[in-house]
Amino acid sequence: MVVCWFVGLTTLDVVHRASGRPGANEKVTATRQDVAAGGPAANAAVTAAALEAHAILVSALGAGPIAQAVRADLDDREVQVHDVAGPDEEFPVAVSAVLVDDATGERSVVSPDAALVAVRAPRPDALAGLPRPDVVLLDGHHPAIARAVLAHVDELRPRPLIVVDGGRWRPVFADLLPAADVAALSADFTVPADVAPGAADAAHGAADAAHGALLLGARSVVVTHGGDPVTWALPRRRDDGAVVVGEHGTVPVPRVDVQDTLGAGDAFHGALAVALARGAGLQDACAAAVRVASVRVRKVGPRAWLAHLPELSEPRAGSAAPGPDSSRDEG
Repeated sequence: MVVCWFVGLTTLDVVHRASGRPGANEKVTATRQDVAAGGPAANAAVTAAALEAHAILVSALGAGPIAQAVRADLDDREVQVHDVAGPDEEFPVAVSAVLVDDATGERSVVSPDAALVAVRAPRPDALAGLPRPDVVLLDGHHPAIARAVLAHVDELRPRPLIVVDGGRWRPVFADLLPAADVAALSADFTVPADVAPGAADAAHGAADAAHGALLLGARSVVVTHGGDPVTWALPRRRDDGAVVVGEHGTVPVPRVDVQDTLGAGDAFHGALAVALARGAGLQDACAAAVRVASVRVRKVGPRAWLAHLPELSEPRAGSAAPGPDSSRDEG
């Protein structure tokens, strides 16, 4: 069984489904309510565990009724939690208010994320006691945890693959992206020009997100575009030393009846991590992750969809990780 670490944010998601969004000073009646653990790292870990990987979530929960609710859900989903905060420490686990539009399946989220309190770094000996990972996903929340885990895995030989989940820019990504074997980004991700000069000057038709991450040192980039094809790219160094987008291509996304987009990107990342851990190349891993995310958006609710997960096919013989496999364009 492959081992995947998911490092970052855990929340408690309170999800309401309604026929529309309320305006100012308005109320709407929900047609459905769900409560579940959430957050990019936690959702990805739940997906990985459902795909029969050993999923380890390195996050901060602590004590208190909210943490107990989160922990119960994660235990039920067979996610192993390494709690940096400690089981007896009071910690303000973020509560996310989520509204899913019944007509479109689109979600709106209000959450403090990891902004309520700074989290200390985990002890190196505690990390050393965890099962050795094949892949480590870092979501950029709780920077002290991310940096400590990155320092730990950098010492392992062979070094696990590092996946960086970037939904939107945060300063910690300046430290994480240079270590990324795969930067898994949303199309909204942009690298500030003062961090990576030239990041906004995308090359070869690739998204700014891809070029910016490659400029910072990521060894490959995957960018999701909602219902549009997933793009991937590898870096190329020109004769003048400039890093530009080299080989690149797309992975199609099937047209489906979208019912609920909450956590779809996290499901993609969890499946991507598992596929890479099992030895798939970048394009095959993206295709497997697309299949999983497509199931997620067709089902209502944060957990019901897990019973409908497709199996991830084994990688083809000789398939490299994390490099692409086939059907690629030359930059």
